[in-house]
Amino acid sequence: FVGHDCDLALLKVYDGTFFEDTVPLEFGDLPKVNSTVSTYGFPMGGTTHISVTEGVISRIQTDLYVHSGADSHLVIQTDAAINPGNSGGCVIQDGNVVGVAFQGLLQADNIGYMIPTTVIKHFLEDVNDGKYEGFGSLGVMLFAGLHNDSYRDFLKLGDDVQGIAVTSVILNSSAEKALAKDDLITQIDNFDIDNDGMVMIYGSKHYLSEVVEQKQIGQTVNLTFWRDGEQKTADLTIQLNRPVFEYARLYDAQPKYVCFAGLTFIAASRNFLETWGSDWGNSIPHTLRYLFTNSQQLNTDRLRKEYVVLSEILPDEINAYAGEFLHRPLESINDVPIRSLNDVRAAFEKQDADFYVLKFMNSDRPLSIETKKAHQQNELILKKYNVPMWAFTEEQI
Repeated sequence: FVGHDCDLALLKVYDGTFFEDTVPLEFGDLPKVNSTVSTYGFPMGGTTHISVTEGVISRIQTDLYVHSGADSHLVIQTDAAINPGNSGGCVIQDGNVVGVAFQGLLQADNIGYMIPTTVIKHFLEDVNDGKYEGFGSLGVMLFAGLHNDSYRDFLKLGDDVQGIAVTSVILNSSAEKALAKDDLITQIDNFDIDNDGMVMIYGSKHYLSEVVEQKQIGQTVNLTFWRDGEQKTADLTIQLNRPVFEYARLYDAQPKYVCFAGLTFIAASRNFLETWGSDWGNSIPHTLRYLFTNSQQLNTDRLRKEYVVLSEILPDEINAYAGEFLHRPLESINDVPIRSLNDVRAAFEKQDADFYVLKFMNSDRPLSIETKKAHQQNELILKKYNVPMWAFTEEQI
């Protein structure tokens, strides 16, 4: 089992003697700030002997897990040396495992991070049923706005009310049934929420998402919130709420595409954006940057599975002067909305119109290609550029 969203994996050892004469370690609780831990592993600089370093816990907070590049969970910061090769090594305190070393901060000295047992236990409980689903969410966008008195008055709230405001609700999430824009959430599972979205949990303040992180997919949380000056409650089911623009890096899957008449379409994803290099955030086209940042709020199509972009053009006379559409999101083909790569494939399989008319986001004119000629040229283009098949989509897996 692999949890790319939490940078953990569970391996099965088929050698029946592998664990003979070993003593298992038990999980400990979250270590206290300023307490000492020992980090074990095989970092660079050595060859045969295990490395043991000691350090002090300096901070416990929610932070980004760089493996996926998009998921944030609780992390423990320590000044124990965590170098390449330490990743996956256990962190011990008082004979118990209190974490797994996994990443460091390159711009600083002696700042390393470990995955706490709260995340590890969630992962292990998740795979108990034979599959890994991941960490869910509430399905809302939140805003710490009550520091502004005018906004508090707009929400019709008294001076003693604290909480965090809903700015938007994700389509098809369980939150749609209970929450709305400008609701103010004040409690989650009886944990009071302050004006920064923080709750008191594990003996210190953490973002309210930590309460959600305790839940598995399909479990519920209870919310208390204010709407139009009236207090309400609701139970929300925790869901994955997969984005229509994949924010996280994708692993363990072959790239899916549709390549027709030299026009190559893929689903918009972080993997695609990172082909612009390490500074991709500043290098990608403006439309893609705006879509990446705001796709959840912009999408009003309940049937949309993903945004599709024209990622590459294999030059041929059939697609001459199509360069202006490169890297643009595709909206429709022959006025049929494009909500996934499968829609693109289905549209090009039809030959009942004289032309394929493709409309792109933020484009004043469409791209038109002659249907009969496009099908004639397609096989020649695939052969010329050594493309094994014209479409590889999830339906074929």
